[in-house]
Amino acid sequence: MAMAETPSSERIHIAFFGMRNAGKSSVMNAFTSQSVSLVSDIAGTTTDPVKKTMELLPLGPVVLTDTAGLDDEGELGTLRVQKTHEVLEGTDIAVLVLDATKEPCQKDYELIATLQNKKIPFVIACNKSDVLSAEVQQELTAKLDTKPSAPILFVSAKTNDGITELKNAVAALKPQTTGNHLVADFIHKGDVVVLVVPIDNAAPKGRLILPQQMALRDILEAGAVPLCCTPQNLVQALEKLQEKPTLVITDSQAFHEVNAALPQEIPLTSFSILMSRYKGTLPSQLEGAATLDSLNDGDRIIISEGCTHHRQCGDIGTVKIPALIKKYTGKNLNCTFTSGGDFPRSLEGIRLVIHCGGCMLTEKEMANRVATCKAQDILVTNYGMAIAKMNGILERALAVVSVSSKKTSPLPRLEALQGRFLPAMSDGKI
Repeated sequence: MAMAETPSSERIHIAFFGMRNAGKSSVMNAFTSQSVSLVSDIAGTTTDPVKKTMELLPLGPVVLTDTAGLDDEGELGTLRVQKTHEVLEGTDIAVLVLDATKEPCQKDYELIATLQNKKIPFVIACNKSDVLSAEVQQELTAKLDTKPSAPILFVSAKTNDGITELKNAVAALKPQTTGNHLVADFIHKGDVVVLVVPIDNAAPKGRLILPQQMALRDILEAGAVPLCCTPQNLVQALEKLQEKPTLVITDSQAFHEVNAALPQEIPLTSFSILMSRYKGTLPSQLEGAATLDSLNDGDRIIISEGCTHHRQCGDIGTVKIPALIKKYTGKNLNCTFTSGGDFPRSLEGIRLVIHCGGCMLTEKEMANRVATCKAQDILVTNYGMAIAKMNGILERALAVVSVSSKKTSPLPRLEALQGRFLPAMSDGKI
């Protein structure tokens, strides 16, 4: 990923839903003024979700997704509908496209109810308005008004009528920016922040991974001074500084090495823990870390990553974390691995979910994954918290974020959880 690009997880995700042949692809093409999706009179032309990343005024950086029809049929159709519903998990704004020449069907109303339950803002775009009389439009509006809380617009993908109004209606639903920061809100101008970045077989050659990019940008915007080094030259880097750094941020897999080399008075945390705070899932994932102390032989664990990549020898998710759990617990556990969008919706029989920082997932999608776990009474934690816990340094790793704030992670809540799940240093357990 280029440094100049806005990552997918930081873009507004807009998805187009509806029945087959309602005109979803045509409306999306008109919405973008591009031929993004294949258009055909044949029902079911769109099979898998089609994504388009672009800059779209007045919204800015967006990801647009065209989905398969909610009424797709057959064995493959069922799988396509399932993929369509998975898209909802990461959707910020939905556009429900209806064929205005037909009556809304039960699946249309079911989707409206789902959007309302998930609190996803949406617009109803009634397509093919060019062949409708004003009277028919009024009748359809009256029917749809029984399902309130969404603008109802009549558009024509064929003539472009109403498309500008649709763009404006979607733009009006743009999520309010919260001013979230990875680190900038608890460092100050002139502070020195050391970033420990392992360079190994799993590190992308020629670039930094997204959390490292985000941290660098955040530190620079705060007027602080970033210093990057590998775990192997951390001591040398510290010796070259005239004063102690304000903070050290490490890749989680180097926690043990960095903690041993770093004086205790210097705050230490990880990119993964900062991402958990940034995404608003830190309190829930802190609760999950405590589960590592009560695992039993045969317990099932899911280790999940939000992105997809080629697994390297010594991969952190499939190799290093399972080995560390085995060493820490002494138990024979059953580990299952997921990546990308393959996060399971049913977690029956699962004892614990250990998730990556979620840098490639939107805040909404990460929150939905945590909510899926909580709804089934499954505890979930984070790579960084799990690794810090098993290295006996969780309290140290969380100290810096416990004095910061996040709209979805209130400080009193976090402090209460720390008191419940983290032993005090004075107890001699850390």
